[in-house]
Amino acid sequence: MTGDTTFLLVAIALGAAFAGFIQGLSGFAFSLVAMSVWAWALSPQIAAPLAVFGALVGQVASLASFRRGFDAGVILPLILGGVLGVPIGVFLLRNADPRMFKLVVGALLTLYSITSLAAGNLPRVRAGGRGADAAAGFVGGILGGLGGLAGTVPATWGLLRGWKADVRRATMQAYNIPMHCLTLALYWRTGALATTPWMLFAAAGPIVVVSGFFGARLYARVSERAFTRIVLLLLLASGVGLLIGASGIALVRR
Repeated sequence: MTGDTTFLLVAIALGAAFAGFIQGLSGFAFSLVAMSVWAWALSPQIAAPLAVFGALVGQVASLASFRRGFDAGVILPLILGGVLGVPIGVFLLRNADPRMFKLVVGALLTLYSITSLAAGNLPRVRAGGRGADAAAGFVGGILGGLGGLAGTVPATWGLLRGWKADVRRATMQAYNIPMHCLTLALYWRTGALATTPWMLFAAAGPIVVVSGFFGARLYARVSERAFTRIVLLLLLASGVGLLIGASGIALVRR
C-alpha cells in the first residue's frame, strides 16, 4: 500500500466516522461534515458520490427514528421541489472546478453555521405557504445533486419556519432519503459513479453505520442544544478553513 493510498483511506475513514456520528446525533448534516474533510483529499467528482452514499446509508440505518415527527403536509412540498432540483445539481457537478468546489463547500458550511447559531434571533418566515417550502426543497435538491448537501437549505428553512424539533428532524430524514436515492440513480445514469472506486464505498459504509449508532446513543444522553452549538462551531471552523485553503490555491495560481 502506497503512502498516497494510506492517506486517502485515512481521510475517508475520518470523514465517514465524524460525519456518521454527527448525522446519528442530529438526523442530518452527513455531507456537510464529510465534505469538510474529503474536500481536502478528493476531487468533487469522487467526493460527491461518496458523500451521497454515506448520507443515504446513515439515514436508512436510523430510519425508524423519524416516525414521531412525520408530517406529510410539510414534507411532500419539499420533496417535490427537490426532485426538480437534483438533475440541475448533477449537471453542475460534471463541470465543477476543484478550487471553486472548495469555495462553495466552505461558504456553505460558514453561512449555514452562522445562520444556525443565530437562529434564535432570526425572524420567522410565515409567508409563501407550500410554494415557498417547495422552493426551499428545489434549492436543496440542487445542492444534493452537486454533492449530497440536500438537507442544508431545508434544515435552515425549518428553523426560519419555526417548526418544532421533532418535525425538523423527521423532515430532514424523510426528505434526504429520496433525494439521495435520486442523486445516486442520476450519478449512475450519467456515469459519475464510475469515477469513485468501489473500495471507497466499501470502506466508508460500515464506519458510517457504527459511528451513527454512537451518535444516536449520545443524542439520548447529552443536551441537544449544547452539543448542537459545539457541532456548529466545528462546522464553522471547517468552512473558514476551506475558504482560506481555496483562496490560497487561487493566489498560487496567479
